Amino acid sequence: MANDIWSVADLLRGDYKRHEYGQVVLPFTLLRRLDAVIAPTREAVRSRDAQLPEIQNKQRLLEVAAKLPFYNVSAQDFASIAADAGNVAKNLRDYVNGFSPNVREILGRFDLDTEITRLGSAKLLYKVVGRFAEMRDLDKLSNHDMGYVFEHLIRKFAEDSNETAGEHFTPREVIRLMVNLLIAPDADTVAGEGQVINILDPACGTGGMLTAAEDHVKSINPKAEVYLFGQEVNAESWAVCQSDMLMSSHRGRIVYGNSFSDDGHEGRKFDYMLANPPFGVEWKKVKEQVEEEAELGHAGRFGAGLPRINDGSFLFLQHMISKMEPVEGKGARLAIVFNGSPLFTGAAGSGESRIRQWILENDLLEGIVALPDQLFYNTGISTYFWILSNRKDAALRDKVILLDARDQWEKMRKSLGDKRKQISDPQIEHITKLYVDALTVAADAEHPEHAKVKVFRTRDFGYHRITVERPLKQRFEISDDTLAALENARPLAKWDDREAFVEAMRTCVGTVWWTKAEAADALRVTASTAGLLWPTTAALVKAIWGAIAVSDPDGEVQKAKGAVLPDPDLRDYENVPLDEDIEECFRREVIPHVPDAWIDHEKTKVGYEIPFTRHFYVYTPPRPLAEIDAELRELEEQIQKLLGEVTG
Repeated sequence: MANDIWSVADLLRGDYKRHEYGQVVLPFTLLRRLDAVIAPTREAVRSRDAQLPEIQNKQRLLEVAAKLPFYNVSAQDFASIAADAGNVAKNLRDYVNGFSPNVREILGRFDLDTEITRLGSAKLLYKVVGRFAEMRDLDKLSNHDMGYVFEHLIRKFAEDSNETAGEHFTPREVIRLMVNLLIAPDADTVAGEGQVINILDPACGTGGMLTAAEDHVKSINPKAEVYLFGQEVNAESWAVCQSDMLMSSHRGRIVYGNSFSDDGHEGRKFDYMLANPPFGVEWKKVKEQVEEEAELGHAGRFGAGLPRINDGSFLFLQHMISKMEPVEGKGARLAIVFNGSPLFTGAAGSGESRIRQWILENDLLEGIVALPDQLFYNTGISTYFWILSNRKDAALRDKVILLDARDQWEKMRKSLGDKRKQISDPQIEHITKLYVDALTVAADAEHPEHAKVKVFRTRDFGYHRITVERPLKQRFEISDDTLAALENARPLAKWDDREAFVEAMRTCVGTVWWTKAEAADALRVTASTAGLLWPTTAALVKAIWGAIAVSDPDGEVQKAKGAVLPDPDLRDYENVPLDEDIEECFRREVIPHVPDAWIDHEKTKVGYEIPFTRHFYVYTPPRPLAEIDAELRELEEQIQKLLGEVTG
């Protein structure tokens, strides 16, 4: 079906650029889908509307007639519009305006009226309407399958537009695994009587994650009342999601807008949340609003800190955390897809490090699952599930699960964009069971998957970032480079005696002093002999010594007011585990190598990072040299043989 719809693009070629095809194909696909769905009750709605000419608010009565939460009172449909070539634009607009307000709002996000005008001017409107009118069975597709169609189309448009990696489409098997990991530990609770469950996706796209989560909950407890909530900043994706909600009568609310600057669900709390936000998307456009809310501290959504401007991943996560149902009630769980950056980007004291620190110190992070690469359509990078909960099981308190599932994949028969791998249903079940049984697996060294699961204390990811200083050691000399530095030093540019001073110093070229006192005496004498006064301005003196001094491990240790000065070029940093004694670690790891080093304690900072790859690194020894030599000789023989064939 998606390929049939995509064939409409052949009509647009030449009048539309490739990245513009979606502006026509998506709204017309949605319009034709709606047309097919309302067909069985079309006449009933028209008849009921005709019976209510004087009633202003008849929306609910027409919905009853349509047996749907939307309707169309127009006398037109796709068949009648396609049958009247001379009035296709007029009739199509009449048809669009005949829809209920909720559908008109959806179609308005596509700016459909503008496309009708453009298609009419290009003499393409009748052809496009006719092509869609010929399509059959759109009403027979389930909402789930229609979701596949829309997401396939959106993915193709995203590829043509070079959209940000992962922005529009999450593979369904990834969603199933994510939902499993999110809900599996709560299976017994979800199966209970009278369950009312609210689910949020703040970057919901076309709604695939929300509907998958609902399906999973319903598979556990068919009687559960599930409400789906979402927010989406892309107009087309929002429209597709909202139309799916209407056609499948989902309960809940999908808001159009930016989750960072305009919280569409302010004041609401949720039982489960899940999201696959765009990787590495900057938040410059909403910088002012985000910073204003961050100033509120934890009274707002971003109290833990702000990440760098070019990656809003941690803003999404903080937004979701702020919407967790309090633990005093039912508590909440959430899952989010990240690339590797949030694990470690940002040194101690940075926004990212402070956010990780806040999450871990508040014991919100339950686990991280590493996924195979090449799972997504727009990017081949490695990805991770972060799973958070404010009601962790007692055995997991102050602990974090790390699960390495990078080997759980099978090769696709045909690649789709950058997606070359998929996770099979048995592998989904295997990963889910490993996660649920993580404590047991990690504690059992004989378990076949023991190496794939590790459990750490939350404090294990914290460290003290210490600054290691070494003494500044210098010699002092006059050379051609020294004179050039004096001539070009900006602080000396406005000194009237600069040229005379440089000329005076020229007489000392080749001279080296090993103490600053000796150099100062000699230079003052040289300046005095030339009839110059030694400068008294601090900036001038600093610039002169900056040109004359040269770092030298055998030089004099420099001091100021009796304190040894550090050498910025030798400054180094060490990360000391949070629970380890800093001085003891320093004596063991640093002093044996640089005995004159010391710690500048005023610069010590606390940082948090999660070095996932390091914890699962397995050393692979290089191949034996004999094997490599044999392979090289074989290749050389092959090359010689080929050359012989060419020259022979």
